[in-house]
Amino acid sequence: MRKYGILVSAFLLVMVQGNVSAQPVLFATTGSGQGFPIKTMRLVTNEAGAGSDVATRLIAQGLAASLGQAAIVENRGGSSLIPTQIVMNAPPDGHTLYSATTNLWILPLLQTVPYDTLRDFSPITLAVSSPNVIAVHPSVSVHSVKELIALAKAKPGELSYGSGSAGASTQLAAELFKHMAGVNILHVPYRGAAPALNAVVAGQVQLIVISARSVMPFSKSGGLRALAVASAQPSALAPGLPTAAAAGLPGYESGLVNGILAPARTPLAVVDRLNAEIVRNLQSPDVKDKLFNASLEVVGSSPREFTAKIKSEIALWGKVIKDAGIRQQ
Repeated sequence: MRKYGILVSAFLLVMVQGNVSAQPVLFATTGSGQGFPIKTMRLVTNEAGAGSDVATRLIAQGLAASLGQAAIVENRGGSSLIPTQIVMNAPPDGHTLYSATTNLWILPLLQTVPYDTLRDFSPITLAVSSPNVIAVHPSVSVHSVKELIALAKAKPGELSYGSGSAGASTQLAAELFKHMAGVNILHVPYRGAAPALNAVVAGQVQLIVISARSVMPFSKSGGLRALAVASAQPSALAPGLPTAAAAGLPGYESGLVNGILAPARTPLAVVDRLNAEIVRNLQSPDVKDKLFNASLEVVGSSPREFTAKIKSEIALWGKVIKDAGIRQQ
């Protein structure tokens, strides 16, 4: 079973003195990546406030410091199509980047959009991730994923899970769980992930699959019972929890991700230069600590690995969406 991964950012202006006296030479060598960058860089993103906001700010700071140019994180709220169109229509020179979540390649599976992810963007790196956690209300008499699956099979259609709106990551993660476990669990949609989480805590629905950052405070207080973390390996973001695979559902993974992309046709040398600088910055102990405190784990993939991830997710979530009959309202 292919793997899953599922995020956004805010404002930042990092000013670093750049040397622009040799601009004619820089313009002549940008295609090789040696003269890049020659002007201010923009990291365009969606709304502020999510955990990936921290990642985008740190990436911008790292690029500004290592490349010697200003780096601006440009927040574009409202429709997720706004930053998408800004970046895909920008000059393909590496100076305008997209800090995007899984929504970039899942949205075309749910509705008609004016772009194709792999045609219109050049993946640079899958920067960070945050695994989901499978959790139930304490009144549910299960203490493992294996027990949850057994209960759901014994009482088809009697358990329910909460999620955000149609096509939200919380719905997709739960539907993947249902598909892989072969169980019938009722879907109850809410107006966002937070109301869905509150509904589980209140006992209005029994199950949710949502980020570790959202679940673990309730798990510690007893408001929820966390069963497993949906990552390939145990995660320090969900201490003490087994993986879903070890707990009874081999191959199940889901979570939040944030990656950096450039417009299509950006020179390969520029993509490679950006990848090297971003990954190097993400791997520094100080940056890792700051990201961990924001409930994020460093990935730092190559462009090829990020492209392969997008392709696999399009195939995986396309099937989940089709099988579950999910449509955005």
